[in-house]
Amino acid sequence: MEIREYRTYNEQEILPLYTSVGWTAYTDAPDTLRQGFEHSLLTLAAYENGQLVGLIRTVGDGYTIVFVQDILVFPEYQRRGIGTALLQAVLDRFSYVRQMELATDDTPKTIAFYKSLGFSPMSEIGCCGFMRLLPCGTE
Repeated sequence: MEIREYRTYNEQEILPLYTSVGWTAYTDAPDTLRQGFEHSLLTLAAYENGQLVGLIRTVGDGYTIVFVQDILVFPEYQRRGIGTALLQAVLDRFSYVRQMELATDDTPKTIAFYKSLGFSPMSEIGCCGFMRLLPCGTE
């Protein structure tokens, strides 16, 4: 597996990845997804034999905060360490940043995964997170 910076958005490989994990809110608005990629802080991709198998996308200022916006691995490649390698590459790249955040599903599997990499639920460190989601296509 090779991890490298993802610099050129390729809809033909990105949309199938998002679709494979059921993130259709993204695939229903492909132009918005493309804009998101173009304005991201850093996107890394994992390739196996030249084929995209996983991706991590970050937003933020890169100095005081980095937010892991997306981390996805094709289902048939999951449980092979690809997600871990992608997240570790981001942690290594931004090791000097004090605040690294992400939002994820509240399942034992995802919580265990992120805890294994040093993340803690905000509630465990005395913080409270809030978010507001708008329907796709709404400004």
